[in-house]
Amino acid sequence: MIRYSRYLMPTTKETPSDAEVVSHRLMLRAGLLRKVASGIYNYMPAGLRVLRKVERILREEMDGAGALEVLMPSVVPSELWKESGRWDAYGKELLRFKDRADREFCLGPTHEEVVTDLVRREVRSYRQLPLTLYQIQDKFRDEIRPRFGLMRGREFFMKDAYSFDADDEGAAGSYRKMYEAYCRIFRRMGLDFRAVEADTGTIGGSSSHEFMVIADSGEDAIVSCGSCSYGANVEKAECLPFSAPGSGATKGEPRKVATPGKRTIEEVSAFLAIDPATLIKTLLFETSVGDVAVLVSGVHEVNEIKVKNHLGAEYVRLAGEERVRQVTGAPSGFAGPVGLSVRTIADHSVRSIASGATGANEKDFHLVDVVPGRDFVPEAYADLRVVREGDPCPRCGGTLRFSRGIEVGHVFRLGTKYSEAMRAVYLDEGGKERVTVMGCYGIGVGRTAAAAIEQNHDGDGIVWPISIAPFEVAVIPVNVKQADVLAAAERVAADLDARGVEVFFDDREERPGIKFKDADLTGIPVRITLGEKNVAAGFGEIRDRKTGETLRIPLAELANEAFALVEKKKAECAP
Repeated sequence: MIRYSRYLMPTTKETPSDAEVVSHRLMLRAGLLRKVASGIYNYMPAGLRVLRKVERILREEMDGAGALEVLMPSVVPSELWKESGRWDAYGKELLRFKDRADREFCLGPTHEEVVTDLVRREVRSYRQLPLTLYQIQDKFRDEIRPRFGLMRGREFFMKDAYSFDADDEGAAGSYRKMYEAYCRIFRRMGLDFRAVEADTGTIGGSSSHEFMVIADSGEDAIVSCGSCSYGANVEKAECLPFSAPGSGATKGEPRKVATPGKRTIEEVSAFLAIDPATLIKTLLFETSVGDVAVLVSGVHEVNEIKVKNHLGAEYVRLAGEERVRQVTGAPSGFAGPVGLSVRTIADHSVRSIASGATGANEKDFHLVDVVPGRDFVPEAYADLRVVREGDPCPRCGGTLRFSRGIEVGHVFRLGTKYSEAMRAVYLDEGGKERVTVMGCYGIGVGRTAAAAIEQNHDGDGIVWPISIAPFEVAVIPVNVKQADVLAAAERVAADLDARGVEVFFDDREERPGIKFKDADLTGIPVRITLGEKNVAAGFGEIRDRKTGETLRIPLAELANEAFALVEKKKAECAP
């Protein structure tokens, strides 16, 4: 049992001006966090209790899945990152510095290089595989714009795990085991979540899933099917090819039409009185493999991640105005594929256009009666566009719908990207040297706590799932100067404490309204209130923070009823 009078949980009424999202505001107001610098925080006692509960669940599930806990350094020599090729590729989020001997180091934002180095030194034989190592550690990413409190801080706690297997089949098994462990983790935390297919990004690898906590305030758009289990983030969501156009009347040669000052899809389609879906939009990209023109229909947007993956490029960026003029001979808005002397790829939506309009590569002119496959032939047709709500599901043909989510975990099948670059090899049964196959699996500890608040709050404050709440029961004697009230509260609190319930005893000499508001603000799942009139009549009150339901219970049964409610809430968070 912890007494409020001996605890440091400074709640406030005011919301700090730089707190942009609900979780940031409530964590500051509830005394869980205090800012030190941009994106860097002190974790106050109650806030740290929340993090430790998240960590406990993580450890139990990681251990249960056969992973072994280690602790790697946060300061990493540049040599390891240079071996993997990420020293220059990672970007400015990697905080680099030199020691007194002028040797280069970084603060690790992730530990693929360090763990691969560890395993290549210690694993020699197939008998030592499979092996999964994990840690819960302080990390640092020098975000250009830290914001949203623990959602996008610079210093943060992460659980990162790394699997090493003898072959792809074993790696798939390790991936599946971690995927299932993640599902149990987030169910135990009482969170509504989705596992969605995702792009592998700077981590690399062949495939990945993001674990998203569903919340209206989520930064990421999630695509899911209403008829099957398919889910993906918008960057990764697949689009089914459109059906090919029918054999309509043969069109004549493309005709050039003056379109003075008309360069946007809306302007051109209105001026030509045509369906925007029949416009062939041409966008020029500068990439690591050269200039590439990407074509989509006028009602769709290019997905740069899909373009990058299709090309196998290290980077893809939209060309600037000057480069567009150099390549097409016209300003932006008038580019088209006919006669364009640059590598061209097209989205499936272009193939479905029987006859369309497009830029003429000349200022203030467009071409009409353009037939794909006759007047221009792309190098390839591929899925290159951003999915739209209502599109057919790529798995079952059902209807895709959008929701918002907060990424709290990510699992990757890395393959041999790091083990091959860093020579993490083992000897197989025949004594032949082979490269280990890797996976990596991360969960943001503080970010998960913040996401839980984004999903579970109301106008009065936080509504914690009991498995990660700082305390399970708040016991509030309305007037601590009233001896019989205080004594009754002490008995109930002691009874619950003896049963292993985490009790927060509000023994402050404050007005009842302040105590009630603080209990709601901090989100403790169960509140027991003992007031003078109720105690005199032999009763106390139990209030469920989530539902708001309040029950008047005889004093003799108060602890039993509170304990039963706690156990019920714990059962709701069972995996």
